[in-house]
Amino acid sequence: MNPPVALTIAGSDSGGGAGIQADLKTFAALGVFGTSAITALTAQNTAGVRGVHAVPTPFVLAQIEAVLEDLPVAGVKTGMLATAATVTAVAELAAAGRLPGLVVDPVMVSSTGDRLLEPEAEAAYRALFAHAAVVTPNRREAEVLLGAPIATRDDQHRAARELGALGARVAVVKGGHPAADAGGEAVDVVWDGTRTYELRAAWIDTPNTHGTGCSFAAATAAYLARGAGLAQALADAKAFVHRAVAGGAGWRLGAGHGPLDHLGWSAAMV
Repeated sequence: MNPPVALTIAGSDSGGGAGIQADLKTFAALGVFGTSAITALTAQNTAGVRGVHAVPTPFVLAQIEAVLEDLPVAGVKTGMLATAATVTAVAELAAAGRLPGLVVDPVMVSSTGDRLLEPEAEAAYRALFAHAAVVTPNRREAEVLLGAPIATRDDQHRAARELGALGARVAVVKGGHPAADAGGEAVDVVWDGTRTYELRAAWIDTPNTHGTGCSFAAATAAYLARGAGLAQALADAKAFVHRAVAGGAGWRLGAGHGPLDHLGWSAAMV
C-alpha cells in the first residue's frame, strides 16, 4: 500500500529545528510521505533569526501546484507564509477546496521573540482561517491576532472562542510556558465550534523547545492524512510533541532553544 501524503507550506529553518525541516521529520516519524512548498528562506539557529528572504508568491504557488497535480495530498499544514500576497494566495486555494485537512499554524513570532511576518499579512490570515480544519496559534500569535494579552488559562479559553468568532471553525491556543494557574502542565485550549476543552501534558523543564508549534501542526496534519478524526488528531499530535520534547530534553545542540527528538533517537540509544 502507498503511504498517505501530506504537504507543508512553510519557511525553511537553516538550523534544522523548525519550519519545513521539523515538518518533514514529523511526517516521516508518523509514517506519512512528506512534500513541501518553501515560502521563505531564513538564516537562523537556536539563538535567533538573523534574516528572512521571502520566496515570490508565484513561485510558492508553482511549488504547490506541482505537488497537487501529481500526488494524492490528504493533509496540508501551513507555517510561515511571510507575505500578505502568499497568505492571500493560499487562502484562495483553500477556498477552492484544494487543500484538504488544512492545519493553519499562523507563524508570526519565533520562540525567541522575533517577528516573522509582515504586519499587513496578519490581517490576511482571517480569510485563511475560515477554510482551515483547525488553526493553531501560540499565545504570542493569538495576542497579535486578537490585540489582547493572554496570561492565564481563562485568557486562553477566551482567546480560543474569539478566534472562532473571527472565522476559525476549530482553534487551538497553545500554552507554551505554563501559566501560573496551569498546575505545572503544558495546557493547550481547543475551541471545537461549540465549546472549549483542554489538552494537557506534564511540563518538561528544558530549553529545547524550538519547533514545538511547527511539529504540533505538522503532526495534526499527518494524523488527518492518515484518516483520524480531528479531535483524535489533536490529542495524538499533543502526545507526539510531548514525546519529542522529552526525548530531546537533555540534548545540547546549540546555545539557545534546541531542537526536539522527532525520530525517537534518544529512546533507540538507551
